[in-house]
Amino acid sequence: MPIFSDTKEGVLFTVKVVPGSSRTQIAGPMGQMLKIKVAAAPEKGKANDCLIDFLAAKLGVRKQAIAIVSGQTSPVKQIRIEMMTAEKITRQLGIAQNQ
Repeated sequence: MPIFSDTKEGVLFTVKVVPGSSRTQIAGPMGQMLKIKVAAAPEKGKANDCLIDFLAAKLGVRKQAIAIVSGQTSPVKQIRIEMMTAEKITRQLGIAQNQ
């Protein structure tokens, strides 16, 4: 099953966020989700903000185009990115779609 799914609203995917890492980076696929390490601490939304900033920079989209659909207070989050396709995201992040 693919990590990224195209929908009418944009691309949906699930991430496992590991806060407090030495640097923000993609750790790679983890089952049906993407593992991302973020340097920010998991307090007062800092890790969520860091995740959105990182994805926006990597994908070249506005931060407003990225939404945390569910999991705001959990390490497992569902992300939606508007105006992108699953194919474009996999290419820009260097992630194989069918892991």
